[in-house]
Amino acid sequence: MKMTLITAAVLSLGLMAGTAHASDAQAKCEAQAAEKKLAGAAKNSFVKKCVTDAGGTPAAAPAKKRDPAEVCEKSAADKKLAGAAKNAHIKKCVEDAQAGAAGAAPKK
Repeated sequence: MKMTLITAAVLSLGLMAGTAHASDAQAKCEAQAAEKKLAGAAKNSFVKKCVTDAGGTPAAAPAKKRDPAEVCEKSAADKKLAGAAKNAHIKKCVEDAQAGAAGAAPKK
């Protein structure tokens, strides 16, 4: 009984130390990115690689829920669509996004 308790305590401390190391590496890499004046995707890529190289796992970036209309507008702009073609593309794209989101929702 005592051995099990001691083993559990040691494992818990080890896990906490690993988490502290990962967040410490994250903080150091974030500081390095700030010194280099990195932003956006360049900063995220740098920090991810830096933390991985330091032997940690990068903290997951908070998931952003993007507006389907915004994504579809960008898609239309990337394809250089205009007028009726742009409107049709955006309409279909938004409908597809909503159908995909409805399909991904858990069923009751």
